[in-house]
Amino acid sequence: MSKSIVVGTTLAVLGLGGMAFGAWQMQEARQPQYAEITGVEPLTRSVETPREVCENVTVQRQAPTRDPHRVVGSAAGAIVGGLLGNQIGGGSGKKIATVAGAVGGGLAGREVQERIESGQTVTTTEQRCHTVTDTHQETTGYEVSWRHDGEVHTSRLDSRPEGERVRLVDGKPQWQASASPAEG
Repeated sequence: MSKSIVVGTTLAVLGLGGMAFGAWQMQEARQPQYAEITGVEPLTRSVETPREVCENVTVQRQAPTRDPHRVVGSAAGAIVGGLLGNQIGGGSGKKIATVAGAVGGGLAGREVQERIESGQTVTTTEQRCHTVTDTHQETTGYEVSWRHDGEVHTSRLDSRPEGERVRLVDGKPQWQASASPAEG
């Protein structure tokens, strides 16, 4: 073979190889690029909601008195004291003993009525309410980690991305058009 044929063939092969490589590079550049989603972390906040809780409680109180001035006890005591005082002595001493018995009996009757009434109670049911705070976590967004060309990036999204990768346009993720794993 002649030297020019070998050189021409070699140049033709190299030229065709170069053209094939260039065509492959152009084809590769036209294919969509994707980044791998490496992590999705929900971002949350605590939400506190107050509510009122009521319950019925049994309560004992002192019974209301029908005789706040204790007239009945004083009168009954005065009558009994006067009768007892009238049994003592004679003449004007009898009158003094009757009056003293009536006064002492009246005071004693008043005290007896107060003690009896203070021991009397009434049981009622009351509704008692208090505020309770319920706490729950609310998702506010997602922190998404993604890898492209060996670098890890993060983005904050309002909704969870679908799939395991995201399409890139000019190196920027297109979250609204997340790629499914089956896409090419």
